[in-house]
Formats: sequence, structure tokens, C-alpha cells
Amino acid sequence: MIQSVALSVLIERMQLKRLNPDVDDKKILIIHPDVNRPALQLTGFYDHFDNERIQIVGYVENAYLATLKPEEKREKYKKLLESNIPCLVFSRSLEPQKEFVELATEYNVPILLSPKATSELMAEFIRWLKVKLAPCISIHGVLVDVFGEGVLIMGESGIGKSEAALELIKRGHRLVSDDVVEIRKVSEATLVGSAPDITRHFIELRGIGIIDVKTLFGVESVKDTQEIDMVIKLEDWNREKEYDRLGLEEQYTEFLGNKVVCHSLPIRPGRNLAVIVEAASVNWRQKKMGYNAAQELYNRVQHNLSKNDNEAENGSNDL
Repeated sequence: MIQSVALSVLIERMQLKRLNPDVDDKKILIIHPDVNRPALQLTGFYDHFDNERIQIVGYVENAYLATLKPEEKREKYKKLLESNIPCLVFSRSLEPQKEFVELATEYNVPILLSPKATSELMAEFIRWLKVKLAPCISIHGVLVDVFGEGVLIMGESGIGKSEAALELIKRGHRLVSDDVVEIRKVSEATLVGSAPDITRHFIELRGIGIIDVKTLFGVESVKDTQEIDMVIKLEDWNREKEYDRLGLEEQYTEFLGNKVVCHSLPIRPGRNLAVIVEAASVNWRQKKMGYNAAQELYNRVQHNLSKNDNEAENGSNDL
């Protein structure tokens, strides 16, 4: 399914001024995260023109239009407006002439105004739209921010994901989503998780019901979005299964084509899941900074074995 965002939402988010409010911007959908400056189009070159993008008129385009005669300028604008563009945004508070706004209203094209510089405005549009229009999936799990690392806790229903998240919140960490996590692929290296609007800031605890984390623990205990850095899969302890005890080789899971480091955590009575999740988060941060405890232990063992071999060889030579 193609992702889209209503133009009215973008207008509110970017605090744009509507110059022709009679045009219904709620029905106009943005489906492309990039923007376009129609300098070439205003000169008459429409080959390879991507009319699905937001069109931004900056100082250069405005200066060019100022050199044209009124009839010629109207013709340039008319051709641009009839090309089925979603909207036209004027940066630097470069307000167009009243005649042009009326013409845009005839073609049902919203004319918007922003005081920001063109490059700054383009960057904000692209950054925000890339998140909103990114490929998205919903998975069953709990997403928490632990020491700045986004930890996605997964496992079967009733295994203790929400209880672990609640303990983490009590220890000063932040909840992003419980039960359902929406994952967006923002780039080839970045996955961002968030909660559906209807369940945001809520946790379900079996036997108690729904609790509002933001109300109980304060605004510092919740977060709207978080980059996913690690996955922890909770599973029932299996005496027959071999579990990784060193961590020399990382295991990964995949979402939307992006790989995320993954740890399988066996559950037994008495294990403090919150403390283990905290330790896993700090350990992963250390690895990203270049320190690997498992590799350090391996190096020490290898060094000690090499040292013992050398001592044994020197002892035999002395005999």
C-alpha cells in the first residue's frame, strides 16, 4: 500500500500560511517525500517533471518571474498550475501577486507561505516526509528507550514483555509502545518505531488492565518515536537448548530488509528482566563504541594459553 499524508497535516506541522484557504487541502495527499524547485518548469522545460512533489518557489524563481511581462508571467504560472501539482510553497515570505493566488484557486492548487529560507524549508519538508511516508509494518512487541538505545522486546503473549517494560519505566527509562509497534524504514540503516495513536502511552497488565504510563509516571516516562537498535526475544527456558554464553558472534533479525542485532533471552522464575535488558543495552552501546567484552575475554584466554605454551617450551629447553 502506498503511504500518504494529508497536505493539511503538513501545513499544521510546518506552520505554513494559507493564501487561498478556499481550496480544500484536507483531500490533497502527499505521496512523495522529495520536493522540487520549478525553475526549469517556469522557463518552459517540462520533460521529466515530477508533478507529485511539493513545489517550492524561492528567491531565484521569484527573481526570474520579476523579469517577465505580466502576460508572460501569467502564462508561466498557468502552465505550472495545470500540471496537477499538490501545492506551491513560497519561501522567505515572498508573497505572490493577488492575481496569481486567484488563478491558483481556479485550478484548486493551495498556495502556501513560509518565512523560512528555501534550503532550510526544503530540508524540513524532506526530513519530516521521509519519516511519515517510509515503508511501515506493525509487529507484536514492546519498544522502550533504555539509556538512549531503542530496545524492541518480543515474545509470545503473556511471557512478561509488558511487566519488563513497566519495571524499566520505574527505573527511569521511557516507554515508546506496548503491544503493537509500528516500524518505519527511514533509511537503509535506520528503523524508527512508534505507537499507534489509539494505544499511545498505554500498557496492558494482565490481572490489572490498562494503565496510562504518562499519567502515572509523568511525561518524562514516555517517548513518541525511537530508533530501533536492538531486539530482545523472550522465550521459555528449554533445558535441551544451547544458549549463547559468550556473545562472540552477533545474531540478527530483519525488518523491512534492515538487519537489527537480536538476543534470545530464556525466562526462568527469579530472573530480573529489567536489569538484564539494561545490561544488554549498555553492552551494545560499548560494542558500538569499539569495546567488546566477549572479544576481550577471548584475547585474554588466548594470551594466557600462549604464555603457558612459551613457559612450557622454555622449561623443556632448560632440561
